[in-house]
Amino acid sequence: MKNEFDSHFVLAVFEKIRSHGKHQDDAYTLEGVKAYTDFDGYTLFIEDASVKLSFGFHNQYHFDYEKVEQMEQFEKKLRYIDASYA
Repeated sequence: MKNEFDSHFVLAVFEKIRSHGKHQDDAYTLEGVKAYTDFDGYTLFIEDASVKLSFGFHNQYHFDYEKVEQMEQFEKKLRYIDASYA
């Protein structure tokens, strides 16, 4: 599946989850989506129960999921967060 996310979108959603989400154990959760960084802050992680996005240095990213439908639902959640939170 071709991904249509750009780095600005990923970073904006990550910041919205951090700003509006519940903080627990070095992570933030909003609308069922969890966001956190690795120990040095160079890699961001955004995940739900089925999909994990790793976004790192030089805007490289990797998705981990089993079914296309899971990725589609994950994308809907991220787009909802982006549209619903300032």
